[in-house]
Amino acid sequence: MKTFKKYYALPAPPEEVYLALTKAQSIQLWTGAEVEFTEEAGTEFSFWDGDIVGKNIEFDAPKKIVQQWYFGENTEPSIVTIKLHADKKGTSLEFVQTNIPDEDYEDFTSGIDEYYLGGLADFFEVE
Repeated sequence: MKTFKKYYALPAPPEEVYLALTKAQSIQLWTGAEVEFTEEAGTEFSFWDGDIVGKNIEFDAPKKIVQQWYFGENTEPSIVTIKLHADKKGTSLEFVQTNIPDEDYEDFTSGIDEYYLGGLADFFEVE
């Protein structure tokens, strides 16, 4: 099992980034796909028509989101922690995911980079 950690700079304040990560309508805008999401601990969620599914564990607006993401039959929980820190240019987003199965690591982390965090970064880019 592996851990993935990466920082992203986003040109928006933490409050706006938090809303983009926790409101179904906003998530649908930056993913471009169907989303099921409620900002409430204990609720399950689905992004990209079920490509990413899991359970919401904790919300601390506008600083932190903790979720459990599911990997098929894997019994070890994969925990995603997203922390938002204000900086001079907007927000520094810290993304940490634990317990990623070794065989899924490369494909999964490239997908996170390109679609999940990449989509979020594109959403905040100034045209």
